[in-house]
Parts: sequence; C-alpha cells; structure tokens
Amino acid sequence: MSPEQHTPTETAPPGGTPRSLAEALRGRDDRSLAVLLRARPDLITPVPTDLTQLATRAGTRASVVRALERLDRFALQTAQALAVAADPASYDELASLLAGDEADPAVTAALPHALGTLRDQALVWGPDDRLRLVRTARELLAPSPQHPSPTGLGPTVAEATAGMSPGRVQEIVTEAGLASTHDSVSAVTALSELFTDRRRMAALLASAPAESLDVLTRLVWGPPYGQVTANPAAHLRWLLDRGLLLPTAPGTVVIPREVALHLRAGRAHRQVQPVPPPVEAAAAHRPQVVDATAAGQAYTALATVEELLKDWDEGGPGVLRAGGLSVRDLKRTAVALDLPEPVAAFWVELAYAAGLLASDGEADERYAATPAYDEWLELPPAERWARLATAWLTATRTPGVIGERDAKERTLSALGPGLDRSAAPEVRHRVLALLAGLPEGTSATPDSVLARLHWERPTRGAQQPPQAQQAQQAQQQPSQSPQPGGQPRQGEDLRSRIARWTLSEAESLGVTGRGALSTHGRALLGLPHEAPAPAELPETPGDKLPAHHAPSPDLVAEQAAAASRAARLLAPLLPEPLDHVLLQADLTAVAPGPLKRPLADMLGVLADVESKGGATVYRFTPGSVRRALDAGRSASDLHDFLTAHSRTPVPQPLAYLIDDVARRHGHLRIGAASAYVRCDDDAMLNEILADKRSQGLGLRRLAPTVLAAQADPAALLDGLRAMGYAPAAESAEGDVLITRAHAHRTPPRTAPEPVPDGPPAPDDTLLGAAIRAIRAGDLASTAPRRTTAGGPAPAGALPRTSSAETLATMQAAVLTGEALWVGYVNAEGSASQRVLAPVRVEGGFVTAYDHTADEVRTYPLHRITGVAELADDTI
Repeated sequence: MSPEQHTPTETAPPGGTPRSLAEALRGRDDRSLAVLLRARPDLITPVPTDLTQLATRAGTRASVVRALERLDRFALQTAQALAVAADPASYDELASLLAGDEADPAVTAALPHALGTLRDQALVWGPDDRLRLVRTARELLAPSPQHPSPTGLGPTVAEATAGMSPGRVQEIVTEAGLASTHDSVSAVTALSELFTDRRRMAALLASAPAESLDVLTRLVWGPPYGQVTANPAAHLRWLLDRGLLLPTAPGTVVIPREVALHLRAGRAHRQVQPVPPPVEAAAAHRPQVVDATAAGQAYTALATVEELLKDWDEGGPGVLRAGGLSVRDLKRTAVALDLPEPVAAFWVELAYAAGLLASDGEADERYAATPAYDEWLELPPAERWARLATAWLTATRTPGVIGERDAKERTLSALGPGLDRSAAPEVRHRVLALLAGLPEGTSATPDSVLARLHWERPTRGAQQPPQAQQAQQAQQQPSQSPQPGGQPRQGEDLRSRIARWTLSEAESLGVTGRGALSTHGRALLGLPHEAPAPAELPETPGDKLPAHHAPSPDLVAEQAAAASRAARLLAPLLPEPLDHVLLQADLTAVAPGPLKRPLADMLGVLADVESKGGATVYRFTPGSVRRALDAGRSASDLHDFLTAHSRTPVPQPLAYLIDDVARRHGHLRIGAASAYVRCDDDAMLNEILADKRSQGLGLRRLAPTVLAAQADPAALLDGLRAMGYAPAAESAEGDVLITRAHAHRTPPRTAPEPVPDGPPAPDDTLLGAAIRAIRAGDLASTAPRRTTAGGPAPAGALPRTSSAETLATMQAAVLTGEALWVGYVNAEGSASQRVLAPVRVEGGFVTAYDHTADEVRTYPLHRITGVAELADDTI
C-alpha cells in the first residue's frame, strides 16, 4: 500500500495553517474521518456532537494510550522522535532524527507511511512544515526523570538549565568558548546553537580529554542520567564546566539532548526498524502431508472432546465455591484422558468456550454437558470440528494462565474466573495469518513469529524481544563515573506467551499440521486456497479484529462463512465412520476406525474402552453388560446388536456372559423405604444377611421376601453390586427403573461471550451516520451568527430568546426560507445546538429541515431555548 493512501485529505482552514487539532479535523474529508473512527472506535462511543468534541476526546489520555498501543514499532518510533523534536517540527527535522546524518534509505522510504498512520489516527496534525504531536501523546512519550523515553534521550539544554543561576549559565557559556551575554535566555540559546552546530561541536569535542569522551560514550544511548560525587574528577569537571553534562539534582547529572544527538549522528533511536522482520521458514512439507496430518489431529480433537464429555455425562466434578475446577478434579480428568494436566485444561476450556459444557446450577453444583452437546453430536464430523475451531479462534479465555496467580494472589483454576485475556483473539488470528504468508506446507520458526509480533505491537509488552534486550544489555557496559541507572525488562510478555500457546493449540486442534497452516485452516481465516506471495501478507478477518474490539455483525457473518468453507475442505480428509466391529474370543471388540454414531453410543454403554489409537479396543465385563441392561436393553437385544454389527461370529464366551448377567439382572429389587431389598428367593436374602460385607448397609428382614436398609437406594445398589449381585432399581409402583446413559444435562446454556476491551468496531452504516451527525453538529456550533445588540454569543453557549421572540423569528423564517441557529433541550435534559430551516409552525410545534440530522423533523417549541439568525451565505 503506497504512502499516499495513508495520508488524510486535509484542506487548509480559512485562516491558513490549522491552529488546533479540531481545525485540522475540520479540514479532513469524510473518507479520512472514517479511517480515524474505524481505527479508534472509542471516539464515537457515544457519537461526538461536533468536531471540537471529537478532537477533545481524541486527546484524552485513555484514548491516546489505546491508540499508541495499536501502532507498529516504526510508527511508534516516529511518534517518539516527534516527542523529542521541536514543537512544531518540520518533516525534514523528523526525517533527520530517524534516518540520521547518513539518511538511511529504508527509513526515508518508510517514513511517509508511518507519518500517514499517525495522521490517520489524529496523533499528529499540521502540514509538513509544522508537524505537531498531540499534547497528550507528547506528555506520554517525551523523556522525563520519572518516565525515561525509549529513545534514551534526556532534556534539552533549555530544560536542564531552567533552574540554574544566571551566573553559572554565563560561566558555562564562557568555558564553552562563547561570548558572554546580558541575560540567561540568550546564553542558553547560544549554547544550544553551539551543540547543534556539527562543525563547532566537533571542534569542541576534539579538545576533550579521552576520559571525558568515554563518559559521554557511556551515556549517549541512555539512560542519560548518572551520579557524580561532590568533588568530581577532572575529566567530569571538564564536561560540567562546558555544559556537556548538566546537573539536575544534587549528585545527579544528565547529558543534554543536543549533545547526545550530535554523538549519535542525529539519530533519535539506536536501532530504527522501518521494515518488519520477516517470518522465517523452519521446514517445508508437501501440502498434502500437512493437510493429512492436520486432519488426523482434527479427528483426535473430536475424539478427545467426546471422551471428556462422555466421562462427565452423568454429572462431572463439582464447582468450587469461587468457581472453576479443583486441582484434584483436573488431575483426575487428565488421568482419564491420558493427557498432561495443561493439555487436559485446554480441552476442558475449549468445550466450555464452544458451549458444550457448563455448570448445572443446582444446589450441589456440578459440571455437565449441555443440551447443545447432543445437537453437536448429530452434526457431521467436519462441522463439529469447525465449531470447535471457531470457538477457539474467537475466545478470550486463555487456558495457558491456569495455575498462575491473579492480582489478589488467588490461583487461577480451569473453568474459573479471571482467565479472559482480551488480546487472545487478535494474537491467534495474527499468528495464523503470519503462517498463511509463507508458501503452502511451510512452517515458521517460533522466534521469528514472536519477533514479528513484537514489531507490530511493541507497547503491549516489552519494547523489544528478550533476545534483543540481552544483547543491548551486554553492549552497555557499566560506567565507573557517572553510573547510569535502570535495568531492561525481564521475562516474556503476555502476547508472546499467547503466541506460543497458539502454535501449540493450533497443532493439537488440527488447524496446522507439522507446524504449517493447513488448507482448511487457511479457509477458517477466510483466505483463498492458494498461498499469497511471501512478501505480501494477507488481510484476514482477524486483522480486522483489534484486541480491544468486539466483533461486528458483519465480521460474525464472515467468520461463519469461513467456518463452513473450512468444514467442506476438511470433510474429505476425515476417515469414513464404520458400521462394524471385530469381536474376539477374549471378550473384546476391535473398532478398526471411527464408528458411526449409533454404533459408537451403544458400544460405549455395552463395553468399556480398553485402549485407543488407530483402532479402539473395547472390553466386555459383567459391569458393562449390566449397564446396558440397566439402560433398558434385553439380552436378546444385545445378541441381535452384536450379530448385526460384527464382521466375526459372536464368540461363545461373550454370549454366555450376556445370558448369565441377564439371568441374574433384576432378581433383586431395590426401592425407597429409606431403601429396601425385595426378592422372591428368601434363600438369597438369607445369604445377603449372612455376608459380613452387608453390615454397613444396615439390613434387617421385614418379611420373608423383603429386607429394609438404612442406606439410600443408590448406596444400596452400589453395595450389593460390589458384593457380586445384580440388583435392579424399582419405582414406588414396583416397576423396574431404566437408567439411561447420558442422562444428566444442564439447563440450556449459552457459550461464554468473549470479553472485549473496548467498544465494537463500527460498520460502514454506523460510520456514515456518525460522520453526518458530527458534520452537522459542527456546522451548528461553528456557523457565524449575526451580531445582535448584546454582542456576539459566547462560543458554545446556547442562544437565549423569549417565547414570543422565538415564535416570531420562526414564523418569519418560514416566510423567508432562512436557516436559524437553535438551542434545544430534549426530554432527557441534554442540550444541543442545531441549524434548522423552518417549514411550518403550528400547534406549538415547528417542522423544519434539520441540517444537523440531515432530515425533516418536528420539535416542540417549548423545548427550544432560543433562536438566532445565521450570517449570510452560511448554509
């Protein structure tokens, strides 16, 4: 994209050069205002009444900080250079600060684009010969003792000598070889001119002792402050006498900005990065191999989520009082899934983000599958994967922080509060987009991806990658006298950690394969099938979704369409579900691949999973067969089911097992007395009473065929089953209760909403309406008024007239067709200024064309505070 496309269209105000940001915005066209409001949507929440209010809002600290956080490294370095330049500064001065005396061609070529970005976002205004950084941005970026600048520069000579005595200033000027002056102001000006004159400054430094130059060298790139003793050494005294070091506090000195810039060859930054670092390739694979690997991971992801929710189908772990999953329950889940705890936490959070898992909300609150899980199971596998992948891509919950501590030193738990990180969706989208910029089948090195993210969003974490920080720290050797302070920031920032988690999670989920973006992963981002040229990274819906923005309806529709296309591309790569198993004589069944849904569900009830992999092995046990009988199946049903779905004959041991369990199933009946055991065979009841293992159940005989128990029915069922019996539960009417598998579900639950860190990104319709309203409001607030006897109205004040005068002026305007400046207070008490062209006045109402709203409206006369005539040729 050319630099011209980033430069706002501005026209000079009637007075020439704009004197304020509001005047600069007033000179922009609608397209430029739309670019500003799209980049900074917080400016139209709510819509400003006019351009003056828009400019005021654009200069607030919170808005400026948010805008600076969205700048790439070079645009931020450009703003930092303007913060240490004169106010205003020319384009040539800015270019010199960034490109240095050597006029780096890369910097020179990239500067128009960076400056255009700053102008687009109203952080810089004014023509090229008078560039001004917004005051709040200058306060944030300018160097100060409390907030050092990333440039490493200190105060100017004028700032550093502000509190110095006039006599001392004259001494410094004289020692520097300049003529004394009559006042401190001219003396400081002469000293500043000396330090900015390259020829004279070079001559001055040529006469400096070597130790003095060594001190300047140690301070030149920052920090610019150092410590000195009350009696500094001779080489330090030489610098202090000539103003090359200036005192700022007792024992503290600073190298003036002009001196540092001379020693830096005019550069504000030690290392300017006008071009983003490239994403380096780690390995290249055939696209078919990548897609096949990713498809295999996608199938494993579906199986893992199903296994997790099947394990929690009849009621999962309890909810902690503070919310979330306990450490013990997470460990138990990890063991059940045969996964490390952090990986198990990821799948738990993914199921929660997709709306498949929630708390049931009962008194003894537990986690369980939602009704949406049953609907999800009925979808084709590719569509199920697309739903999981879309939930992952847009979720702000970040499983990687589980186990860390929050601001109150509370441990963050899975499914608990405090896991939302608003930057997560943007980082995930951007990492995948960077992978999409590589040739198909090519993976990227993680370090190059992190370096690129650091360049694109430097202020969200460390100012530079840890590797660069360490290198710079090694280059800056500690000085003897003075001693610079400050340490580089240690550790990895949140965005980098999210990026590393993204690379790992995308591989587990099947979005990537062998580290490279798959074809269906590319479609999930809304990208074409063919990879673009490496030099031009694609724009994706994720690039349109800043971290602090909520998704707009249009973006949601784009993401749904992208997910549907990804599912269509993935579907042919997934294995076809099978309708058969292989029964073996050792009471096992082998599923050589994924099974169709009804077969998988029934087999999951009838048998226990013994091992997983390319082929799943199920084992039949008395307990698993009893589970199927409890679910309402008869022995003949089970025989028919196995015969219909086995490619091998039903082994005799399995048939015997089913018949034996079925023969004993239901022979004992359990009901609620507290609980009772009913059986026609009194000998069996005698056997139960005589068994020592039944003592904990509190059994006693009520009748020859009935035993009463102190335990509840569920505990009685479990106790007798543990003793080797096969009892069946019965209702109060004496009917056998059928306990179906997957019975426990939560009430209908919605998936957790991502937590944005700001207002939603405006769509074109909202932008158009907002710009029209701002323009009209600005017209009403700036329209020239005719001078009355009382003089012109104060700026921003509403016109005030009596009711009779308001009515008469309105009626006259209807006859003449003139527009009026009107003050209006709505039903909520909000006051506004409007420009109305009255059409009709009757019944206490005025119907007029409202230039502010750009439409005909009717207003009650009693809410109009006053009217005033506009100057000629205003509208």
